[in-house]
Amino acid sequence: MLAARVEPMDRGQAERLMPLAEALLAEAGAGWGDVGAVAVCTGPGNFTGIRIAVAAARGIALGLGRPAIGVTRLEALAEGVAGACLVTLDAGRGAAWVQAFRDGAALGPAEMAEAARLPEIAPALPRVGWAAGADQRADPAAIARIARGRIGRPGPPPAPLYLRHADAAPPSEAPPPLLDDA
Repeated sequence: MLAARVEPMDRGQAERLMPLAEALLAEAGAGWGDVGAVAVCTGPGNFTGIRIAVAAARGIALGLGRPAIGVTRLEALAEGVAGACLVTLDAGRGAAWVQAFRDGAALGPAEMAEAARLPEIAPALPRVGWAAGADQRADPAAIARIARGRIGRPGPPPAPLYLRHADAAPPSEAPPPLLDDA
């Protein structure tokens, strides 16, 4: 059984995630014990949203004793595309996340490139994902189908796919000593 729901939101993902999962299970007539594996989109995407999703998926899977399987947004957009394609996603600031695929299998690593250079990158491949006004969200059903194919295969636990350095920098000043350190 596959159940999915999309609720775009700018804030409140951490507070909404578990009630949403509970509601989705209830609507499907299922409970946590019926979950066979937990699939999660690992990005690239919103830094905080990806961290919340991956942490929750790993926690749920650990608590249930089930596998947690990560799928990138780029993989999900390439899923079901016959032949070779270049998945491109708007990364903001004049950049794009790109990865080439053939029949859903990655031909190389995901990377970030200048959006103006996209016509030069694999020019013979049709592009998937980035068009003016295109919905760039990954289809939850595609993520679930890919994850289903990975059940039972060894692999690392899901981890966020970061292709850009964090905007926030750690403080340059040393932290104050803790009371136990004094």
